[in-house]
Parts: sequence; C-alpha cells; structure tokens
Amino acid sequence: MKNSENSISASRRRRLLAGAAAAATLFVLSTGSASAAANCIKGDRKAPFTIGWANIYSVPTWMKQTEGTITAEVEELKKAGLVKDLMITDAQGNAQTQIQHIQSMIDANVDAIVVIAGSSTALDRVISDACDKGIAVVNFDSLVNTDKVTAKINTDSNEWGATAAKWMVSQLGGKGKIIVMNGPAGISVSDDRRKGAQPVLDANPGIQVITETNTEYNVAPAQEAMTSLLFANPEIDGVLSLGGALSAGSVLAFERQGRDQVPTTGENARQFLELWKEKGLKGWATMQPNWLGALSVYTAVQALQGKDVPAFVKVPLPVIDDSSIGSYLARANKFPADGYIYSDYDKALFDKLLSK
Repeated sequence: MKNSENSISASRRRRLLAGAAAAATLFVLSTGSASAAANCIKGDRKAPFTIGWANIYSVPTWMKQTEGTITAEVEELKKAGLVKDLMITDAQGNAQTQIQHIQSMIDANVDAIVVIAGSSTALDRVISDACDKGIAVVNFDSLVNTDKVTAKINTDSNEWGATAAKWMVSQLGGKGKIIVMNGPAGISVSDDRRKGAQPVLDANPGIQVITETNTEYNVAPAQEAMTSLLFANPEIDGVLSLGGALSAGSVLAFERQGRDQVPTTGENARQFLELWKEKGLKGWATMQPNWLGALSVYTAVQALQGKDVPAFVKVPLPVIDDSSIGSYLARANKFPADGYIYSDYDKALFDKLLSK
C-alpha cells in the first residue's frame, strides 16, 4: 500500500511539474509574442493616436512627395478614428536639430514617431529613449544602428548598389573608367548603396573608379559636381549613379558640355527617366518608393493597436530598364516635373508586406 501511495504521489508530482513547465513555456512564448507584436509600446495608449513625423529635411522633392504620402495616410486614419494629430518637424539636414525635435516629441508624449535618420549613429540615444518611454518608433529609408525601434522599413540598399554595379559591368564588358555618384556622406541609405556596389567592383578590376561625388539628392548640385569632373576627366565610360536626381544632373552636365552620353544608372526620378528616353540613353534604374512614409505610419498604428508587426519590413526593389521605362513615363503627368514616379499603393499592399 505504501509503495502504491508513493507511486500515485510521484505520478501526481510529475503531472504537476509538467503542467507548471507547460504553463511557464506558454507564458514565455506569449510574452515573447507580445513583445514582438508591439516592441517599445508601453502604457495606456488608445486611439485616436498622435503621430510625430521627424523629418531630416524637406527640400528635396523626394522628401516632399514622401511627406505627401504620410499626410495622405494620416487623413485616411483620421477618418477611421485611429489618428488624432500629426506633428511635423524639419531639421533642415542637421542631425543635432533632428535629435532636439525627437526629444520634443518624447516630451509631448506622442504615441508614435516616424523618422528618416539624418545620421545612422547620432540618433541612437534619443531613439532608444523614445522606445524606453513606450513610444512606437518606425524608422524608414535612412536607418539608425539601434534595434530599439518598433520596426525598420526599407528596400535593400546593399542589393540596390550591387545590382546597379553588375549592370554597369555588363554594359562596359568588364572594362572602363567610371564615376560613382553618391548621396550625402553619413546617410545610411547612401552609404549602404555604395557598400553594396564595392564587392562587385572588387570582383571586376577592369572597372576603374576614377573619382566619386557626394552631393544632396538634388539635380542642381549633382550637375555642378559632374560639370567639374568632366573638365578634369576627358575619358569617362560610365556613371554609376546611386540616386535619381544625381543621374539627371549627370545627364544634363554631359549634354551642356557637349560630351557623348555614357551608360548611367539611377532611380525613378521623372527628369532622369524622361532624359533617358529623349537621349536614347543606355540606362538602368530602380525605385525607393515614396510610400514607405505612408507604410511607416500604417505600421505604427497597427502596432499601437497591439497587432503583430515584423521588426524589419523589406520592400522589394523593382527594375526599370528599356522594357519597363515606358510604363513609368505613361504615368509621368501625375507627378511633379522634378519628382519621382512611384508605384501605386493601398492597404492590401501594406498588409501583404507586414505579413511577411
């Protein structure tokens, strides 16, 4: 009888321990899931939400169009009763000013901050602070180093640079002198594109980078920079441009100096695409969709509602070449003359991207 009682007691203990272990496992899993679903978000945050848009600068047309998608998305979310206000700041290209603006948003206890980083490192501390204060932080386009955010949203900038470089190598048959045109130094999207191109260039020593530029993503400074380089370099076989307005500036500089156009990479800048078609250029381009801004607001609101959002949302890069440029130019009149022709977007697309 004693042995039987001991056996029953042992059996009960095993069941209790197993149950406790299962409950603990379930608790860990559910806690992990909640953390993943709403990283940074703490406190009693209920709709309608206040969103902060911490813009690094608003002068380039790409940024203006991007802000346009943000404000349009906010209006839709206001109609749905999910957003109350949108706070917008413009740091005018100064990362320290952007830090101050983000701190002001933290002090105002906004529910979410959407940001393009003016520096991949300088913003880490204030972004982390926002996360610690329970504010949803969605970072897109130019990214911060810290992972203390709700989500990062971007295309693959390394892939961008690598694919552009591969096209250039193919166009030149693996041999030639090229100029590389970059965006501002220290901006992650520009630096990452350049890093992505380097392994391709290293693997093709016949491609000689004779010089590089770093300019704002605007046609005028890019044209000025390329004009100076044309005077200094009588032989240029290709322009590996890692930004759309940069490419348009390059084409205009070649034209005004009476130089023959060379194979040129770029983005979906309307002016570049129109010049490409007009000049019969050998060109390649891709697209950093302006609606990344709208997607970031949508993602923040989804997270604030307790829904699962991935820590990183990768947006696929399209390829614009001779076979597809016509479809972009057919929609050109819907966009500013100095703007970017971006693809359509809707809630269904956003939900699809957030489900990956």
